[in-house]
Amino acid sequence: MFMDYLKELECKMSHDYLMKDANVTSFVQGPIIVGAGPSGLAAAACLKQKGIPSLILERANCLASMWQLKTYDRLKLHLPKQFCQLPLMPFPKGLPSYPTKQQFLSYLKAYANHFDINPFFGKQVVNAEFDVVCGVWRVKTQEVMKKGNDNIIIVYVSKWLIVASGENAEEVVPQIEGMEQFQGPILHTSLYKTGSMFCGKNVLVVGCGNSGMEVCLDLSNHNAHPSLVVRDTVHILPQQIFGKSTFGLSMWLLKWFSVHFVDQFLLLMSDLMLGDTSQFGIQRPKIGPLEFKNLYGKTPVLDVGTVAQIKSGKIKVCKGIKRLVHNAVEFVDGKVENFDAIILATGYRSNVPSWLKGSDMFSEKDGFPKKPFPNGWKGEKGLYAVGFTKRGLLGSSIDAKRIAEDIETSWKDTKAKPLA
Repeated sequence: MFMDYLKELECKMSHDYLMKDANVTSFVQGPIIVGAGPSGLAAAACLKQKGIPSLILERANCLASMWQLKTYDRLKLHLPKQFCQLPLMPFPKGLPSYPTKQQFLSYLKAYANHFDINPFFGKQVVNAEFDVVCGVWRVKTQEVMKKGNDNIIIVYVSKWLIVASGENAEEVVPQIEGMEQFQGPILHTSLYKTGSMFCGKNVLVVGCGNSGMEVCLDLSNHNAHPSLVVRDTVHILPQQIFGKSTFGLSMWLLKWFSVHFVDQFLLLMSDLMLGDTSQFGIQRPKIGPLEFKNLYGKTPVLDVGTVAQIKSGKIKVCKGIKRLVHNAVEFVDGKVENFDAIILATGYRSNVPSWLKGSDMFSEKDGFPKKPFPNGWKGEKGLYAVGFTKRGLLGSSIDAKRIAEDIETSWKDTKAKPLA
C-alpha cells in the first residue's frame, strides 16, 4: 500500500542532502504542482475530477500572480473567451468576447472555489530533484514568515511532479549601453499599469510584441508621446476578420487548407485591413505568420488599434537602440532623440532550470520542454509540464487533461489510502 511505502520511505531519508536543512518533511499523497496560475489550476481541476488530490505550491501570495500583479490595467484577453476557458468550467454567460483582466481574474477565483483548490501560498521552490533510491520527487521550498526573518525550509515528497510555473516566470531585462546614465525611469512592463502617469511625456517602448504595441496605444490614449522600438521583423494581423476572431478563423480554415494557403489568406486580409506596415518601419518576416509561429514559437501581434495610431503619427517607430545617454537615446541609424522614460516590453522567460535539477526534460537554454508540442507534457519518472506549449491557455487545457489521464493509471496502481 502507498501509505506503507511512505512509512518505509521515512527510514531512508537520512541519505538525502535535501533533508539536512529542512525544518519539516511533508509527504504528499497526490501530485505536487508548482505554480498557481491558470495552468496549475487546470491541472489540479482535471486531477480532482478523477478523484486524485494534489498540492499546489505558489511563490506569490495570490492566484495567477502574473495576471494580478504584473499586467497593465487595460489588458483584455487577446483571443476570444472560448479559446481561453479552462477545462470543465466555461466562462459565465454575459461576458464579452474578450474579457477584461478583472473579469478573467474573477473567473479564475471562481474556478478555484468551484473545484475547492487551495494552493499553499508563499512557497518559493528552490530545488526539485528525483530521489533515485526512494523513487520519489523531493521539492524543497523556502518561505519567509510574516513575523521575523526566519527562513522555514519544507521538503515536500511525492511520486509525481507537475511543473506549472509558466513560460513567463521571470522578466527579461536587456542590458543596454548607458542604462546607468539615463536620468529618467526605466521600467519593465511588469511594473506598468496605466499611461496616466506619463501624460505629456516622451516615452520609448522597447519591444513590439502584443504588450509593447498595446502599451504604446495606452500611452497615446493618455496623451503621452510614445515611440516604439522595432528591431526585428514582426507579423501584425487584425484581431478580427469579417467580424470573426482571426485566431478562430485560422483554426477553422486549417481543417480544410494547408498552412501555406491560410498564411496567404491572412497576409492578404492584413494588407487590406491594416495596409503595408513596411512604410512605417515595420517589416514582415519572409514566411507567413502561422509557419513562423510553428518554426520559432513567436506569436503574431493581434492589432487592437495601435496601427491606426502609428499611421496618424501619434506613435513613432524607431530602429534598434545603440546606447543611452542622460535623457537621450541614440539609435542604430544614427538618430538621437530625447525621452523622459523608457518602458521595456521585452517579455519573460521560464525559470525552470534554476530549480529543477537532474532532469533531461527541460532545455537549459530556454527552460521549455525539449520535445515540441504536442509531446512536451510528459517526462520520465512521474515528471510533467503544463502550460509550456507556446499556445496560450488552450495549450494549457490540452496538457492538463493529458496529465490527469496519465496519472490516473499509476494512481490506481498504488491503491492509495488516506495518510494517517
